[in-house]
Amino acid sequence: MCQYCGTKYPAEELTFDHVIPQVQGGQATWENIVTACLACNNKKGGRTPQEARMRLIRIPAKPRSMPLMTITVGIKNAPLSWHDYLYWNVELSDQ
Repeated sequence: MCQYCGTKYPAEELTFDHVIPQVQGGQATWENIVTACLACNNKKGGRTPQEARMRLIRIPAKPRSMPLMTITVGIKNAPLSWHDYLYWNVELSDQ
């Protein structure tokens, strides 16, 4: 689900959005990345949600437990900080 407009999309149609953009020093961490549709991600651009006058539906946070999820399509370039929490059919490197 897009964390800006609330629309549900198939995973392959969602993007990762840095809440605090990388150009402003935002990191690829659980606390700074949300899913967003392409339209909202483009609208927000290199701005914070406040600067873009967009409201987040949920504030991003690191999961309290290690959820077991099978990802078969969609998330091709997950942020490195997410790798420990995603189940893949192949072993991920620690890099």
